[in-house]
Amino acid sequence: MATTLGLDIGGSSVKAAVYVDGNFVRCGQSPFYYRPTKAQLLTAIHAAVGTVRELKSVGLCVPGLMDEQRRVITLSVNVPGSTGLPFDQLVPEALSLNGGERPVISASNDAAATAFDIYRTRRLSGRLLVITLGTGVGAAVIDGGSLLRVEGESPGHIGQIDVSIPEQDVVAPDGGAGGLEGYIGVPALRQQYGPDFASVMAHFTGNEPAILALVRALRICHAIYRPQHICLCGGVGIRLRHLLSAIREKANQRLTSVSRSHWTLDCGEDDFHAARGAAQLVER
Repeated sequence: MATTLGLDIGGSSVKAAVYVDGNFVRCGQSPFYYRPTKAQLLTAIHAAVGTVRELKSVGLCVPGLMDEQRRVITLSVNVPGSTGLPFDQLVPEALSLNGGERPVISASNDAAATAFDIYRTRRLSGRLLVITLGTGVGAAVIDGGSLLRVEGESPGHIGQIDVSIPEQDVVAPDGGAGGLEGYIGVPALRQQYGPDFASVMAHFTGNEPAILALVRALRICHAIYRPQHICLCGGVGIRLRHLLSAIREKANQRLTSVSRSHWTLDCGEDDFHAARGAAQLVER
């Protein structure tokens, strides 16, 4: 039995999807961490995956910038223990795969893997924009089944665009004034609403600075990408379902005429889209 793993190394935990002979078997998630060291990261990977046999391939969502030629993670602000690590060694070391044939490892980013899973499982057509809202903010655009690439697999750094809200100034983690991550990334939400910010979000009305900043970002994305479908994913995005109508209504107010008039807005279903998508991509 050949095992394929999808691993999403996020800013607060590792999520895994396990496939055997092409069939989905299970998902797993590590305990939460904060800026883990290498040793803590390896422990988290093992905790998310568990025991596997005959590991054939691994689809890995890399937590930051990577050098594809050297196959090394060059920078990860939220997972510093991964910086400088060759990602071909990361999973074998975490799972203590000392002997036998090494698995094929394919690296991606979480937004691209998430978008692939959403596009495939929902059988969408046309252009899909996925925005992942978690510790950081990322995005991917799939057009007719293929990724739009501006920076690596990314259509650009959506989390860093300036969406400044009047009288609600922020500085994003990258140092940019008004950056989207500074409003709706997990650290920003935790700072404003406390550690139990997810419970507070359940009572959001749509007029909070984080949501207004997201609306501005969507309006910018309509002008740049002209998506037919937008899906909000990640740990924050999937918890905004109760606000979808309000967000769409605000985004549509005098929206640029280059946007598509019948665009859809939806949320992801769970926290494992990226892990499942990464496994599907490496098999592909």
